[in-house]
Amino acid sequence: MAALSRGEEQPAPRIIALNEDLAVQLGFDPKWLRSPEGLEFLLGHGVGGTADESPAHAMAYAGFQFGQYNPTMGDGRALLLGEVTGPTTVQNPTGLWDLHAKGTGLTPYSRYGSDGRGTLRSMLREYLFSEAMHALGVPTTRSLAVIATGRPIQRQIIEEAGVLVRVASSHIRVGSFHFAAQAAHTNQPNLLQELADYTIERHYPGADYRELFTRVMDAQAATVAGWMQLGFVHGVMNTDNTTLSGETIDYGPCAFMENFDLNTCFSSIDRGGRYRFGRQPDMLGWSLARLAESMLPILGDTPEDGLAWAQEAINGFGQRYHQARCAEAARRLSLPESLLEDYVAALSAHSPDLTQANLALAEAAGGDRSRADALWGDEEFVDKYCASAPRATHTPRVVPRPRLVEAALEDVSSFPHLLDAVTHPYTPAPDYEQPGGTEGYLTYCGT
Repeated sequence: MAALSRGEEQPAPRIIALNEDLAVQLGFDPKWLRSPEGLEFLLGHGVGGTADESPAHAMAYAGFQFGQYNPTMGDGRALLLGEVTGPTTVQNPTGLWDLHAKGTGLTPYSRYGSDGRGTLRSMLREYLFSEAMHALGVPTTRSLAVIATGRPIQRQIIEEAGVLVRVASSHIRVGSFHFAAQAAHTNQPNLLQELADYTIERHYPGADYRELFTRVMDAQAATVAGWMQLGFVHGVMNTDNTTLSGETIDYGPCAFMENFDLNTCFSSIDRGGRYRFGRQPDMLGWSLARLAESMLPILGDTPEDGLAWAQEAINGFGQRYHQARCAEAARRLSLPESLLEDYVAALSAHSPDLTQANLALAEAAGGDRSRADALWGDEEFVDKYCASAPRATHTPRVVPRPRLVEAALEDVSSFPHLLDAVTHPYTPAPDYEQPGGTEGYLTYCGT
């Protein structure tokens, strides 16, 4: 499911952002990563520029992209540099972490007409969003480094190319299972079972195949519930962007919503709004159904048994997601399950800035209702909420607001200041807390 590959040579590479704390956790010396040898490694050239010493791989997978199946996908502009040992987490009980570089040039899986590169802006964007999501407590890939390449590329405009090195508990995707399932009908009949066994070993030790599926369902439901509570719009929830670990991956045309609207869609490529904010739970359920289809041969002793079990499991997704959504609202706001419907209805009716509205509820829980009544426009709901005796809340003050993100990507000197604010989301930061407006705002992948 992978092909040996090597990153292209870069004319003038230089580190723009390095996550030194994460580097140390993974056993790297930040000084070495900044050295010429370290840069060669991060760019997919192996250790000391010799690929044989640390061969990189482009991974193969398939995927449903905006509902259309593509059987021949893979890392067309990215390389798996290798694995390192670091801290264990819920998503990563083994402590093995993938290092994966994006924007490294053409690979055996590049599409016709591709250059295998990405814009420096898009790489900084992913660094910012993934580290913000980590600080917010949402399962996510992390970012280790962004490297400017010194190479101009043509996208909407001519701009500099960049490489992102990200860290994940694995890069096993729903699309990986699509690929393994189709391979089972051709030249690799055991690949599906081998992939499932490896996924269990890596993420869900001791599970059987059915439990693997339900644990993936629960992990992804918890992650998307986190998105919905915070107003995050992923923008491209294709099955190749849906991990078996439950981690958020591939921050392309993503953004945080300001005024609450279930129809919010920022992505320039999502013209029909397939992945708009309010559809994200449904789209997760759809993707999980496609995962179940790929896993059917290993979900039962007979095809009929596997299909019956899978259908029952998928039918239960709505309830499992509802439980995850209630748990997230309780974690952030101490909101009881009985008020979740009223909470969403009040947001939909008055469309306040979501981050500010949640903060106002937190203030109301502490006895100060001045902002809550004004922002929510629904004193009855605020009355009900305060009567539920909410405890201390876990509500952020700062998220990466669209206009602030764009400003920081235009003026890279301001990027570290925004990064510091969004990675300390519960700390007051007046310059980064106020809405900036999203009318006419569009996001682009930068691929």
